[in-house]
Amino acid sequence: MPQYTIRVDGRAHTIEADADMPLLYALRDDLGLSNPHFGCGLSQCGACTVHLDGKAIRSCSTPIAEAAGHEIKTLAGLGTEANPHPMQKAFLEEQVPQCGYCINGWVMTAAAFLQTKKNPTDAEIKDALAGIKCRCGTHTAIMRAVRRAADSMA
Repeated sequence: MPQYTIRVDGRAHTIEADADMPLLYALRDDLGLSNPHFGCGLSQCGACTVHLDGKAIRSCSTPIAEAAGHEIKTLAGLGTEANPHPMQKAFLEEQVPQCGYCINGWVMTAAAFLQTKKNPTDAEIKDALAGIKCRCGTHTAIMRAVRRAADSMA
């Protein structure tokens, strides 16, 4: 079985796996990370979102072979407890999480979006976050948090 070296949150890891094994499985099963989450397995909910070279991707449908040699960042690597990423801080300040299952997808997608788009409109934020699911219905609080983070990063 081939080996792949993946760089996750600044640390290199060697994983033995089939080339088409989803990156999500390596992150959760091989590295023991509690985020990202498995949601739908079809790239439709966003719970598995990570950054690959700064771009938000769905790790449930990204083969490990495609991720090898790239920088992968998870929610845990986005910021620290002492120095949270502005998006993490805004989600806490707006008290967004309810069940928390989807938060990984929202935070990671919004953080990547705000790296490329400064001072976005609400319509641009909604468009960037389209496709991420929250069954608790915290969409209004999520929008407030993304707006807060965007304002703090401007």
